[in-house]
Amino acid sequence: MNHRVSRCLFATLAVLVLPLMSFAQERGLDERIDAAFKPIADAFEALVFYPAPLPAPFNIPIVLLLLIGGATFFTIAFGFINLRRFPLAIQVVRGKYDDIEMVGDADHHDPHVEKSEVNIVDGDIPETIKDESHHGEVNHFQALATAVSGTVGLGNIAGVAVAIGIGGPGATFWMIVAGLLGMSSKFVECTLGVKYRDIDKDGTVHGGPMYYLSKGFADIKMGPIGKVLAIIFAVFCVGGSFGGGNAFQANQATSQITTLLGLEGGAVRTVIGLILAIITAVVIIGGIKRIATVTEKLVPVMAIIYIIASLIIIGAHFSEVPAAIGQIISGAFTPTAAVGGIAGVIIQGFRRAAFSNEAGAGSAAIAHSAVRTKYPASEGIVALLEPFIDTVIICTMTAIVIVLFNMDGFFQYGGINGNIMIGNEVVNGVDLTARAYNDVIPGFNAVLTVAIVLFAFSTLISWSYYGLQSWKYLFGRSFAADISYKVLFCIFVVIGSAASLGSVLAFSDAMILAMVFPNMIGLLFLFPKVREELSRYLKAIGKA
Repeated sequence: MNHRVSRCLFATLAVLVLPLMSFAQERGLDERIDAAFKPIADAFEALVFYPAPLPAPFNIPIVLLLLIGGATFFTIAFGFINLRRFPLAIQVVRGKYDDIEMVGDADHHDPHVEKSEVNIVDGDIPETIKDESHHGEVNHFQALATAVSGTVGLGNIAGVAVAIGIGGPGATFWMIVAGLLGMSSKFVECTLGVKYRDIDKDGTVHGGPMYYLSKGFADIKMGPIGKVLAIIFAVFCVGGSFGGGNAFQANQATSQITTLLGLEGGAVRTVIGLILAIITAVVIIGGIKRIATVTEKLVPVMAIIYIIASLIIIGAHFSEVPAAIGQIISGAFTPTAAVGGIAGVIIQGFRRAAFSNEAGAGSAAIAHSAVRTKYPASEGIVALLEPFIDTVIICTMTAIVIVLFNMDGFFQYGGINGNIMIGNEVVNGVDLTARAYNDVIPGFNAVLTVAIVLFAFSTLISWSYYGLQSWKYLFGRSFAADISYKVLFCIFVVIGSAASLGSVLAFSDAMILAMVFPNMIGLLFLFPKVREELSRYLKAIGKA
């Protein structure tokens, strides 16, 4: 990183940190930040989650109808590819067709395959962009492992707890349905991400919905409409990077740290937020890559520890698992008024699933666009495994642990005004999960805190790249665009840490799910291109 960036880093930190450090000494800073942030969050949430004018239980938000309808359509249009091609996805991940993919194809030569520096993005960290193409040395298994380590995080830990706490056990069922359907959406968007990526002369990759909306719609003679959709997506993606990819992560990491240390108060939360912001700035602005490199290596380890702990708890309550599953199934179709009826359960399930695996939102396509392959559909096939692992397996494990924890009625599903209540105490999502795991594995909250901080930081770095790509699409690939986005991103770390969970969650959900509007519309128009790519790939591997 050059001296100009370093000087800018220190100036930025001074401007950001010094005033807030003095304010942090005053009581109630978090309330003031939340008071300013809450109206914005509520307004976006009301707009994005505007309900469909349909009778119950179909009067769910229009965005969720689009998400569910689109995913269902792709599942049917591609012959239940999420199930029928599941074995193929495993074969591709195991490297069975690697030689076919990398051999030259006279009928469809991809000039980008020859690029040796396809993963270099100036000023950013290869590990954080989930590049699966470095010198052609990373196979599909490594690609999947990298991508899953990026999606497994607070959505699986805190998000699931919110869904269960507010929507009841039945929300788990709809999360699983959303995960299965989302496999098809993920296949479509990641295939398009590779097909329409933009690669500079030096091999730098720029990809995602911004590019397949603009270039793909130009292919079908609807260029102006595609350009508008691309701009709308880029705006929402920047918002999503500030919300779900940033503020929510910082909020829940801060909550878990304060709970573990027994600290309270707005000043404490703000200071923790400042520390997180400084570390984030050092990585994404200062170019100090070692912190991110270490984090990227630790995240998969923590994910494995979390899965093992989940299995231990489920095993310890093995005799109660059938009853827990019974609550999940019955709650999906016969919910009580306390959890908002069946529409409320569906909303919680799909909101949390979309937040966790991001299928249909398009963010995954930004990461997968850098893969080294001449068959875009091969990466789509690999990508469809992500929602299955992330939502169907890991989110379900968390949900079962929480339902088992509440078999004796420690808390009431539905809460009060959307808050999760244990007795007279209001708890947030990550705290509920920590209590459920501590119930069987005492002291696990300390391990969980480390995992949460690592997950949060890894997600922060990943989403800083997603947002930056969208920001540069809007404002150009310049130094000024680069630094201005990164400064704003760091400011939102502090805002997220200090604001209440309700406000942060409303803003995060609204921004990420707003991405569904332009992205899913684009996918519905461009899916014939995906069909062509799938046919070409299946023919090449002899599976047509």
